[in-house]
Amino acid sequence: MDKEPTPPIPPNLPPQPPVSSGDDAQKPVAYDQQGRPLYAAPPTAETTTPQVVHFSRAVSPVEPEITPEIQAKHDESVRLFPHLNLSDHEYIISVVRRHPIGLALPVGITVFCIALILSLTLNYVPLAESFGIVSPPPYGAVLLSGLLLSFLFLVGGYVAIWVYVNNRFFLTNESVIQEIQVSLFSKHEQTVSLTNIEDASYRQQGILQSLFNYGSIRLSTEGDETTYRFFYVANPKREIADLNNAVEAFKNGRPIDPNEEQ
Repeated sequence: MDKEPTPPIPPNLPPQPPVSSGDDAQKPVAYDQQGRPLYAAPPTAETTTPQVVHFSRAVSPVEPEITPEIQAKHDESVRLFPHLNLSDHEYIISVVRRHPIGLALPVGITVFCIALILSLTLNYVPLAESFGIVSPPPYGAVLLSGLLLSFLFLVGGYVAIWVYVNNRFFLTNESVIQEIQVSLFSKHEQTVSLTNIEDASYRQQGILQSLFNYGSIRLSTEGDETTYRFFYVANPKREIADLNNAVEAFKNGRPIDPNEEQ
């Protein structure tokens, strides 16, 4: 009587673990290409080998598509504001300037001082006589001094106005750029990406701010809790609405609504 042929044993098979009874029994149900047994239940934590997964990334990032409309807006922004460092697909949405009411104080002080100096200069002779000055300085020297002093006040007032006007910030489709003019020869710039802006709000206090529609804007960023403030903003409610729309559009990857741009 012929014996049944013995089935071939897979080569290089490691010894099979003993089969234990119970719920945690591990029985090989198949073998991989290297001859290692595959179990119906996962192996215990002691025999688990951690797996390392490698991810690859592109060598160079994918550049965003620049449409003709965006390119035209970028070129126009560069032409109007060549001192700003704009990326290839960045353009100005709005320029936020200070309200003219802030010029009242420097203009008022300048006009008052010049008017007072000219009045004293033109009435120098009657004033000298009323005060009993026996030998007053020549009128020509006093007039020249008055004109020179008035010119200095005029230059000082112009510098104050120039510094006030040159404090502004620019809202782009990617960031907020704030120009801070401290004095005639002192200026610095702050730039914050729209993706880092966590909160944007405005504030109006008092009768004057409500009557002339100006106030302050406050921006806070994520992480380091940095706060940016801009005062004497004309129509701050509209500017904050435009800013929030730009932040939401940038974070969601959609274009800015052209109906809401300035």
